[in-house]
Amino acid sequence: MKATVEKIENSQKMMEVEVENQRLEEAVGRTYRILVKKYNIPGFRKGKAPRNIFEQFVGTDYLYQEAADEILSTVYAEALDENGIDPIDHPELEIVQLEPGKSFIFRAKVTVMPEVTLGQYKGLEITRHLFEINEEQINNQLKSLQEKHARLVTLDEGEVAFGDTAMIDFEGFLGGVAFEGGKGEDYALEIGSGSFVPGFEDQLVGQKIGEEKEINVTFPENYHGEDLAGKDVIFNVKINSIRRKELSELDDEFAQDVSEFDTLAELKEDLKNKMEEHGVSQGEAWLRDQAVEKAGENAAAEIPQVLVDRQIEAMIGDLERNLQTQGLDLEQYFMYTGLSRENLKEEYAEGARKAVLSELVLEAIAKEENIEATDEDLEVEYEKMAERFEQDVQTIKDSFVNNNRVEGLKYNLALDKTVEFLIENAVITEEKVTNQADNEEQKHDEGPPAGEEQETGTGAVE
Repeated sequence: MKATVEKIENSQKMMEVEVENQRLEEAVGRTYRILVKKYNIPGFRKGKAPRNIFEQFVGTDYLYQEAADEILSTVYAEALDENGIDPIDHPELEIVQLEPGKSFIFRAKVTVMPEVTLGQYKGLEITRHLFEINEEQINNQLKSLQEKHARLVTLDEGEVAFGDTAMIDFEGFLGGVAFEGGKGEDYALEIGSGSFVPGFEDQLVGQKIGEEKEINVTFPENYHGEDLAGKDVIFNVKINSIRRKELSELDDEFAQDVSEFDTLAELKEDLKNKMEEHGVSQGEAWLRDQAVEKAGENAAAEIPQVLVDRQIEAMIGDLERNLQTQGLDLEQYFMYTGLSRENLKEEYAEGARKAVLSELVLEAIAKEENIEATDEDLEVEYEKMAERFEQDVQTIKDSFVNNNRVEGLKYNLALDKTVEFLIENAVITEEKVTNQADNEEQKHDEGPPAGEEQETGTGAVE
């Protein structure tokens, strides 16, 4: 066997492999002995037909193609190894020559890790944010706690207002005909949550308990249900009841109810300390992101689509795991948001490409600077994880060893060390900023409250 390799793109190579005729004929012989047992050839007992008769029956081309398939994977692997090629995707194969008495020749277009051309990565100009915590931010945190621990009080009478949870019956009609998934009974809708089609919630504001109303809305053009995308529909809605948040007074009693502190002053001091700690963490994360991003901007690499696709799937997997912690799955998420898997892929594409480039650049810098994770680095990381997960260090270590994850951990630690290298060699300026990250309570689509039956369809949910 001999192979020649030609570089056709930064991340693709064309490998032409020639297999000597003797090896091909040996494969044909093996293939004949296997296949002849599967065919009934007239005039011969099953499996006893001579090869020339068998070839006439099934066709020479068929026999040789089967033989080529039998040796192809082995020969392809040998050629990769011989030429030091490490593919990252399945090859595109093309048979060039396959006939009796001649060598077997095929071509394989192979996608490999792209070459990275590094630009400047030392002396990068980056900014460290020094987050300042003020009284307003602390008070906003207290308000968030108020909202989080508020009681939902069912009103005897009144009108729907933003922030209320309205218990509604609804049914949607397209062209006067009720559409599938557009009906719900006693559905708990938080007004202002943005969980329904745009305009739906706004039109409920001011409606009284027991009232029925006709609501006109237009589904978004990118709505996942093609039969409703961009369509004008009418919903008949009835307000069954209204639940309104009742906030506790911000006093010492409130502090005792929501924390381990006896006074509001102690609670506020604790909030301030935690926000300052988080601000420091945010500042370091921002510093790391800048260093990696700027090193990436100064580098060049042709990113194979297969790497981007894998990163997108990893990001969708992360989303799916986060949803599971809220008791949701992807299908419910698509229903509530009006998105589809294809929409997600489009949204994630640019971020995925940047993530792939960043990792490739860090790998290249680590190689250039001989940065590796040592056994000592591993031990330190095992100890950190043991403390974080409240487990024995040996248990953590055994888990990585038994699941063949040690090399992956070393790889990630090496990338972390490379980021630290970038920061150590950067030109850093400091800037005071106001920490806004935690001022607003994060909102999540949570689905029906536990213990309550809700008929939710795809119709009303954006």
